[in-house]
Amino acid sequence: MMPRGAVGALQSSLTRLQENAVQDIDAALIDDAGLEDRLGLDDAAHRQLVESLRTYGQQVPVLLRPNTKVQGRFEIVYGRRRLKALRELGVPVRAMIRQLDDHALVMAQGQENTARQDLSFIEKASFAAQLQDSGYDRQTIAAALSIDMPMVSRMLKVGTAFDLDFLRQIGSAPGIGRERWMALAKAMQEPGARARVLDRMRTPNFPAAPSDARFEAALALAKQSSSAKPKPKSAKAPAPPARVLDGPNGRPLADLRRSSKGVSVTIAAKDNAEFDAWFEANAEILLNELHERFTTETSEE
Repeated sequence: MMPRGAVGALQSSLTRLQENAVQDIDAALIDDAGLEDRLGLDDAAHRQLVESLRTYGQQVPVLLRPNTKVQGRFEIVYGRRRLKALRELGVPVRAMIRQLDDHALVMAQGQENTARQDLSFIEKASFAAQLQDSGYDRQTIAAALSIDMPMVSRMLKVGTAFDLDFLRQIGSAPGIGRERWMALAKAMQEPGARARVLDRMRTPNFPAAPSDARFEAALALAKQSSSAKPKPKSAKAPAPPARVLDGPNGRPLADLRRSSKGVSVTIAAKDNAEFDAWFEANAEILLNELHERFTTETSEE
């Protein structure tokens, strides 16, 4: 019989070998775990990853831990993008499996995030805020993200300014840095700014825009809300309504409006497809012909 100490050493060695070994795991057995480190997934990037995995296979394993509540199942530590793509392909997931408690899980997830170049500032700031909300102190957050304490403070200032659902709707915003996010946080504090931004987020075309564009739209709306000033009351009479100019078919062709500054003609593109562009290209010729006619008629008087 082997000595007890030798048995323990052997079990420890076998555990380390198992943790370093790459295994094929059914994707249906893998559950979510840890904190959310991705604020949405770009469709184009996802399709590219799917095609890469389809062509070359999975080169880099994901990291799992045994499910803490259900035997025979696993929880994802990192590699969520690969997991989603492999699920779509219907193939097993190549994974390393390690025994990690919750603290070790978020530390591993944070360290892996630090090594990734494609994680945006707001995704890292949101991850730091989630760590704080989960009860981790700032020293642990600094260690998890491999950053110093001043950077932890800067990230938390941004990450805690927005709730996770709001950030999911904006997305990763890879081209937006800390200063711009701080500007949005400040603008969102103004009365009515948040409601204005949320109303835009509910429109069908908002999610279709790239993440950076969604951020810019939110910032513009928030600033518009905070910078709007009440218009002074004016004693001037309201401007007369536009005069509708009909075409030969009786349909509206243009709107003519006169003000104290002059006369303007508006040709709506939606009602006069291509005519507006043609008019713009020939405006100088048409205006000269009208002016020549005006000159002739007034000289005869």
